[in-house]
Amino acid sequence: MKFSQVLAALAGLAAFLAIVLPLGSAGGVAVATWTSPITLCYLLVTLALLAGFRLALPVPVSGALAVVGGIGLIALLGQIEAAGGGYWCLLLATWLLAWLFAQQLALDLSRQHKPSRLLALLIPVMFGAAILVAWEAGTRGGNVPPVLLPSPSAIWARITGNLPMLGADFQQTFLKAVLAGYVIGNVVGLAIAIAIDRSPFLKRGLLPIGNFVSALPLVGIAPIMVMWFGFDWPSKAAVVVVMTFFPMLVNAVAGLNVTVSMERDLMRSYASSYWQTLFKLRLPAAAPFIFNALKINSTLALIGAIVAEFFGTPVVGMGFRISTAVGRMDIDLVWAEIAVSALAGSVFYGVVALIERAVTFWHPSIRGGET
Repeated sequence: MKFSQVLAALAGLAAFLAIVLPLGSAGGVAVATWTSPITLCYLLVTLALLAGFRLALPVPVSGALAVVGGIGLIALLGQIEAAGGGYWCLLLATWLLAWLFAQQLALDLSRQHKPSRLLALLIPVMFGAAILVAWEAGTRGGNVPPVLLPSPSAIWARITGNLPMLGADFQQTFLKAVLAGYVIGNVVGLAIAIAIDRSPFLKRGLLPIGNFVSALPLVGIAPIMVMWFGFDWPSKAAVVVVMTFFPMLVNAVAGLNVTVSMERDLMRSYASSYWQTLFKLRLPAAAPFIFNALKINSTLALIGAIVAEFFGTPVVGMGFRISTAVGRMDIDLVWAEIAVSALAGSVFYGVVALIERAVTFWHPSIRGGET
């Protein structure tokens, strides 16, 4: 039996149990599945989706049914106060159907000679939406205290209600500390990698020092940088420089050595100097390694700047806001800052990845293995 068939069987079992078990209670009165029109419609959509997987319905039709099902589950949240077994079975069926739909999309994508970018984008979007729906339904249906885990709707309300403050924190942490430290750390790491490649003496001396710097604990160097560079963003940028330096150094050194001796001999036969060989052969060949370091550092830089703000900063910044909000048990604001930082890091990573595709378009990993 295929794994998709197992998932479909489990989803069908969950939908059946949702009919049998009570949906929940409202005002101290049990709410049966049969008395809720929204639940009945949602179960019909669930059955239609299960039939769609058996009958191999087109992806747009299955996608439209999945959207209707998600809307139905969200609408169901307002009908009950305490969730029952039927509610959790509906939530389980929703998650399994989202899994099946994403699996079907991935299978259709792998069968296409030229994969559709829309389908490739739809899979992570749908998976993320399924996580948010399950999160919202789980926290509200289970009456989870907001101090433990707020719902996505509460986090969104906090974001929209504090846009000026979140914007100021974003400017202080990301636009000042992260970008400055990211640029300096990567440029210095690449320059030292070229120097190490040029001199065997520096290779034996600087690589161990770079390894030593990478092993320094972040919580140890952050207070030192604050004492050296002050409480404002330069000290956070210095921490980011330390964090981004070593990944760029190691990847650049590995990339500069990726060319084979035949390619270097060909450049020497053209009477090329070291610098001509470096800029026309070795750096282009090392570009995938360099961009790999840039993508790694795009997330490390934000983490380093936020953690560094825990040890001294002006009354602004993502790390400052998180630490003070936790002290006041304002968990909604903490999650709002986390959401903003996660979005900023994801967009930053995506921009670097798009630049990589434009620069290293010739690489097989970008061309998808096409000849």
